[in-house]
Parts: sequence; structure tokens; C-alpha cells
Amino acid sequence: MNQNKPKRGYLSVKAPLPAVTDAEGKSVPLNLPPVIDAHVHIFPEPVYQAVWEWFSKYGWPIRYQLPSVGIIDFLLSRGIDHVVAFQYAHKPGMAGWLNDYMVKKVEQFRGRVTGMATVFPGEEGAEDIVKQAFKKGLKGIKLHMHVQCFELVSREMEILYAICSKASMPMVIHAGREPGSPAYPCDPYSICGAEKVEEVVRSYQGLRLCVPHLGMDQFDEYRTMLEKYDNLWMDTAMAITDYLPLEAMPDIKSFRLDRVMYGSDFPNIPYAWDRELKILADSGISAMESTQVLRENAIDFFSIEPHSLYKSTRYLKTHS
Repeated sequence: MNQNKPKRGYLSVKAPLPAVTDAEGKSVPLNLPPVIDAHVHIFPEPVYQAVWEWFSKYGWPIRYQLPSVGIIDFLLSRGIDHVVAFQYAHKPGMAGWLNDYMVKKVEQFRGRVTGMATVFPGEEGAEDIVKQAFKKGLKGIKLHMHVQCFELVSREMEILYAICSKASMPMVIHAGREPGSPAYPCDPYSICGAEKVEEVVRSYQGLRLCVPHLGMDQFDEYRTMLEKYDNLWMDTAMAITDYLPLEAMPDIKSFRLDRVMYGSDFPNIPYAWDRELKILADSGISAMESTQVLRENAIDFFSIEPHSLYKSTRYLKTHS
């Protein structure tokens, strides 16, 4: 770690943050529509062990330390109807076999999982890695700026923006500054920022881009950007759960809700799997808005085919 990096970010002083022992429900709250979880992480087990060790030292304790199949089974068995699965390559040379791993998991769950590809921006053969992943059935690219330490506005990224725009594939990029930590190999506050995201969505209007965590911590800036750009989406992961040391939890009702998706960040969370769903159920958004956030926006953003969607037994019993 570079000792000269600015020590700023939610995880700069008090990490690791504490675990939460809140009670978990057995299923999706009954007053919610069918749910697509648009932010779930799966990795091969050796990679996950390294991820969990990092979180235990610098982030928070991971409550659900499950293998990839267990992660997906856990959510589906509790009434989640469809899962969007992410990985990200921590260094050059990983993306090809991570993408092949994702392809196998998508095939294993027969339409219940949408898998996203990854690539390390600037690595040799990046364009071919992405094109091969799309040919094998993956549905977009997931990147994490805090881990991969790239510039949003760069030649390396222009190549990826062009590929996704041409193929009508979305991108999900953790481009918000938080949760930042001095344990990352670069300073998120130096490379991330709403103004850089705005340059991308303005320059590549054919690109569908999602910034997770409601753009944490620049909620006001991203709220304004959502109103301006139809090619920008966001997800809710961890931003509305009243866990991280925010000055104030963002009001979900104040965002453009036809561009916001529910995402849990499962299993990399320190609290109950359904904590965020319970908050959304009590948020006061309308039935139409709830359907948008919990389902329809993900269908639109990830181009999920209707025939691959599944209505859980819970939903069929309570809505028949």
C-alpha cells in the first residue's frame, strides 16, 4: 500500500466496521413485486477467500461466506426471481478464466442468472476478451475502479465503451468515491467522481452505464445527472441500509426511479440478506415505482429476456 495516499473515505479510520446481528426473513417481503437482484457477486472459491480476508481487515465482516452456487441458491430459495451476477478482475490475466467461470454458472442455473463479463482495462487483448465473453452469452461488463485503478476518460476505456455501445451491451462501473479505503492500491477520490462519469455518459450516448451504490457519496450530483441523461442508471446496493457512516441516508424517493435498480451486494454484506428489501418495502414509494426499482429497470438495463424470468412460488401464491 502506498503510505503517501490521502487517508480519506468511510473506511479510513474505523475499519473494520462492525457486524450487524439483525434478524433475517425467510423470504422476500410479501408486499413487494417479483424481485430481480441486480448486484450479486460470485467468484471462484480461491478468489473469494482473498476477497473475504480483505474485507475482514479493511471493510466489515462478511455475514454470508458461501460458494457461488450457495450464493445463488440462497437467494433463489428465498424468493428472489432472477440474479444479475458480477465479477471483477483484480489484475491483468484473470478476466478470461473468470468469464469462463461465469458462463458455466449462467448455464448451470438455466435462465435464472444473468452473467456479466469482466476485463482489466488496458490489459493485452482486452478487446478480444470482451468480444469472446459476449459470444459465450455474457451480457455486459462489470468494472471496479477502486480495485482496478483505471481512469474513466482514457484510451483504454474508450475501447471498452465503443465495444459495448456497438454491441448494445451495458456497463456497470463502481465509479463512486465510496466506500473508500487507504487499503486500496489507489486513492478513489483521485480517480472517481461524478464529473468524470458525466463526461462519459455525455460523450457515449449509445452506452448504457450503471453506477452502483447510488454514486456514494455524491448523492446530490448523481441525482441531478439522472434527470439529465437517459443512458445513466444506478443501483441501491448498501446506500439505503443505514449501515455505512453517511452524514444522512439518501431518500430513495428523491431519485428518478425509472433509472434506479435494486441491488443487494450479496454476499459481501455484514447484515441480513433482506435488510434493504425491508427498507424498500417501507419506503413509501408507489406500487408502480416499486415494480420499476425491483424488477422492470433491471429488465430494461440488462436486456433480460422475458422467457428467462421466473415467478417464485411465493409470488404465485400471494398474487393468484
